[in-house]
Amino acid sequence: MHFCPRCGSREFQIDGVRSLKCKNCGFHYFVNAAAAVAALVVNTKGEIMLTTRGINPNYGKLDLPGGFVDPMETVEDALRRELNEELGLKVKSFEYIGSAPNEYVFSEFSTFTVDLAFKVIPETTEGLHAMDDILDYKFYREDEINYNDIPAPSIKHFVQQYFQNERNKIES
Repeated sequence: MHFCPRCGSREFQIDGVRSLKCKNCGFHYFVNAAAAVAALVVNTKGEIMLTTRGINPNYGKLDLPGGFVDPMETVEDALRRELNEELGLKVKSFEYIGSAPNEYVFSEFSTFTVDLAFKVIPETTEGLHAMDDILDYKFYREDEINYNDIPAPSIKHFVQQYFQNERNKIES
């Protein structure tokens, strides 16, 4: 950002590692992470759903269903909302898996996120439709996934972690 959002001055400058400050009006802007959710939707065969992105960034690449948490929305409500908007999916149950940092670049502007992953058991996988910002979806076994087709480091991490956790359950 080159201009102060409060007064419009060009005196908006870097002030530390993660903030900007206006020398004209004193406005101090901190670069904080936005919250986002990622759903590891699991079918009865233990496969997970990956979606095909229908928008930039990374149009046509693989992703997990999910998205940004809206202002004044809980993470749990965002998870349910995103799955309904993108697939018409209703959630039977979910379990928190973990979080990972990410950088979402849109219109040449970086938004730093903390992505929260959830294992999701849907009410049903019948009658789902790719909607909103996804082109398609498919359930995958681990050996079917080309991780080079998953550009977001956090999403790649969650998918790998899911399958590692499943292998650990079998071994113990």
